[in-house]
Parts: sequence; C-alpha cells; structure tokens
Amino acid sequence: MTSGNLNTRAANGTRYVIGVDVGTGSARAGIFDAAGRMVASAKHDITAFHESGAIVEQSSGEIWNAVCHSVTQALTQAAIPPEQIAGIGFDATCSLVVLGPGGQPLPVGPSEKAERDIIVWMDHRALEQAQRINSTGHDVLKFVGGTISPEMETPKLLWLLENRPNVFAAAWQFFDLTDFLTWRATGDLSRSTCTVTCKWTYLAHERRWDESYFRTVGLAVLADEGFARIGQRVVEPGTPLGNGLTAHAAAELGLRAGTPVAAGMIDAHAGGIGTVGAEGKPESCLAYVFGTSSCTMTTTRAPVFVPGVWGPYFSAMVPNAWLNEGGQSVAGAAIERLLSMHPETPRAQSRAEQSGESLPAMLAGLAAKHSTSLSDAVKLAESLHVVPEFLGNRAPFADPHARAVIAGLGMETGLDSLVALYVAGLCSIGYGLRQIIETQAQAGAPIEQVVISGGAGRLDLVRQLLADATGRPVLATEAHEPVLLGAAMLGGVAGGMFDDLRSAMARMSRISQTYTPGPGDTATVHDTRYRAFTKLQRVAKEIR
Repeated sequence: MTSGNLNTRAANGTRYVIGVDVGTGSARAGIFDAAGRMVASAKHDITAFHESGAIVEQSSGEIWNAVCHSVTQALTQAAIPPEQIAGIGFDATCSLVVLGPGGQPLPVGPSEKAERDIIVWMDHRALEQAQRINSTGHDVLKFVGGTISPEMETPKLLWLLENRPNVFAAAWQFFDLTDFLTWRATGDLSRSTCTVTCKWTYLAHERRWDESYFRTVGLAVLADEGFARIGQRVVEPGTPLGNGLTAHAAAELGLRAGTPVAAGMIDAHAGGIGTVGAEGKPESCLAYVFGTSSCTMTTTRAPVFVPGVWGPYFSAMVPNAWLNEGGQSVAGAAIERLLSMHPETPRAQSRAEQSGESLPAMLAGLAAKHSTSLSDAVKLAESLHVVPEFLGNRAPFADPHARAVIAGLGMETGLDSLVALYVAGLCSIGYGLRQIIETQAQAGAPIEQVVISGGAGRLDLVRQLLADATGRPVLATEAHEPVLLGAAMLGGVAGGMFDDLRSAMARMSRISQTYTPGPGDTATVHDTRYRAFTKLQRVAKEIR
C-alpha cells in the first residue's frame, strides 16, 4: 500500500493500532487496520550479552530506545498521523528486568554494568535454584507442569537474592519485560495476567499470589512486602493502563499523549492470539510459535494437568479459558547450531547471501528441488537422526539437563550432506512437537490442528515437514507477522475498537494456507523416524 493511499484513508477517519514485539534479537513495530492488515512495519536490532555460566543479559534502556525507533519509523513509513492511532499493545520475551529507585537500571550479573539490567529468558544461571524449588514439592508447582524451569522468574529472583543480595535489596521493581514496557509507556505498575501467571506463579484463577510458596522457597521478603515489587495489581491482557501514554513516552514514540496502552503479553502468547482465533474455535487448535525457541499453547475450557507441560494457566492467553504451554528450549536456534557445525556452511552461507536469501531458505529450496514433493524431502535425511535438545527439554520432560544427539553422521562434507542435516533437523523439531501433542492428548487436552507463527516457521518446507512429522494439519494465517498482530489486537481492545479480545481475534485473523499430512508412505517413514527419536532420547538420558 502506498503512502498516498494511506494518507487518503487517514483523512477519511480510518483508525489504526500499533503492535510492538520485543524478541530476543530485535524490537519490531507494526501498524494494522481494524481488519488485521499490516500497513507498515519497522525493526531495530538489540544486543544480547553472553557470559560463561549460561548467563545472557540485555539492557532495558537499549530495548526501549529500539522500541521508540521502530514505532517512529513505522509511522513515518505509513504516513499516518498520530491522532489516527487508536491504541498500542506490547509483547516481549519473558525476561526479568531489575530497576532501582526512579527506574534506574541495576546490574544483574558479574559485569557490574548497570545498563545490563535484564536476565534474559534463556539465561540458565538459576538452574540450582530451580532444582531446590522443585524439591519442595509445593502445591503451586502443579500449575507449572509439576516442575519449575530456570527460564521462569522465581528461580532467577532467588539467584539474585543469594548471589547479588545488594542488587536484590536495592531493587525498586522486578518486571517481566512486557510489564516494563507498559510501565515505561504509562507509568502504571499493573502486571499482566499473562506474564505473572505463566512465569511468576501467580494464581490467576484465584486472583492471588500464594504467600506460602514464596516463604517455602526462600523468597519470604517478597511476601513480607505484600508483593509490592512484583505486582499488587494484576489485570487481563488488553486492559487499558493508566491514562495512556505519558507526555514523555508519547514524544519518544511520536504519538499523542493519552493514546491508550494495553496490558501486554509474552511474545509467544501474542502469536497465539494472532493465530488461533482465525478458525473461530481456539480450543481445537494448538498455537505453535516457531522462533529462536518454540512455544506450544493449547486452550481448554476446563483445567488439564499435564506432567512436564506448563500450566494450566487461567486467562493467560484466551480470556476465561485455561492454557497449557509447552515447547522446545531451542528450535530455530537448534537449526542454526546444527548448520554451524557443518564444514560446508561458510561456503553455503556466502552463496545464499549472493542470491539474496537466508541460508535456511536456500537449503529448503535445494531440498524441494531434489524431491518429488515437499513431503518427499524427508528421504534426503536418510539414516541421519537428530534430537535437538542443545539447551535441555522444555516439554514434556521439563529436563534442563537434556542435551542434543546427532546419530548417523558420515564423512560427507558437500552441500548435499548439509541439506540432509537441515532436513533431519527440521524433522526432529516436528518430532518434539509430536511428543508434546501426544502427551497432552493422553492427559485430556487433544487438538485437531496446529496453527503456526514465528520467523523460523515461514517456509513451505518447514510447514509441510511439521505436518508430516506430527500427523496434524498445519495452518498458516494471512498475517505474515502474527506475533505483531496479536500485540496490535491488545491495542485495539484497549483503544475501544473491539469489545473484547475474542472479538479482536475473530475480526483480525484469517487462515490462508493448510498443509495436510502426507499419504501413507510418508506417515510410515515419520513413524519409524519418530521411534528412533524417542529411543535416542532415552539412551541419552541413560548415559547421562
């Protein structure tokens, strides 16, 4: 759509919403109309600082600046006046932000650099603390699949208390990154039901923190304070916060002061609402967000307890419904790691760059070229098998100690063997997803189809192999940026464009393509490979 067309529409009173998504590597902003069509977008990269000991940190100041850059650039690109923006919604990774008095950043690691005030979701420094929390067997753990993850926030808070006591004591607020963004935009300290229920052990179905849990695991100080530093007011995603954008934040973002700001969501959950409402029956769909890591989100009317799968969480994604959340600790990142190990990758990367495409896109094209169909590409993997658990198993085993297995490697070093490794890796992601689907179905949460989103899941080959590996249809929405769309839906609810989130989901999202599992021979191949996958998992655990 041209800027001239956009100006005409704006002059006619068309209202738009902005969705902001902060992932691990970048902040993105998208501007959408009421039908869910994206009319402009922009992104700005952000830095992740890696240290030994599984430490990964970021800067809240850098992230906010990246958000402002992305929003102002998208507005300029669209040529939409600020008064036509009805609302703005945020999503982000479930990372921990630590701020001192006045909102000043505090150093969360050994670098002692205050600007590094975020413990990133993938940071596993709190592994020992998570194990000790799990050893308590507290009832709250039932709502995280029985086992808390070091990716969640209470183990990280306990790590801070034990290893950085001065920083912990000096902290004014501990935020999930999404809640930091909405506070930075509005000055409102409210937390989202999505963030604190999924990652902080808030019991949304009872609308309370469990004081005994915090006292049992060693975080009694937070209970003594009445939870003032982690959230005393918890609201549902899409709830308008404060008086909208503060004058200062509005100036930074290029928007009007008072523009409605919605309580936000974790990034994967924004992708969930950006996809599963397209069919009008979210309870039959599994939302699969395939990015650096993967997240699976299943909606049920009644709570379902699935060992090794997080939840059930009440009203954390779809309002007044329960959510089970699983996924893989690395997914897109697992494919990147696999490819980086192959000797042909530097030459292949150069070739891909010369042709103006990504390495995975080039490899997917070669796999398709050498196969009679996308489903037939599985044969390229031959006897090569992968268990892609480089950073542990998030679900269904909740085993952070699990590690990757590659079986069947030969001495081949050419491009064909790199394609084979890529295909084997994609299949392995599908088998991990199948394992989660089967585990949930056995517990009473079956699904009929998978709705995909995320940057690593955009290629046709990826979608078809996932359908074949899981035996479930994989659906793709019209929206090329469903995570951004989900964030925009929140802004639309806060801005009064929709009565509620379900209405926004139904109005703004539509299915564009369906990838059906391949015929009998394909299913047989994947069944055989899936058995090999689960056997390798078991053997790796026995060896460990």
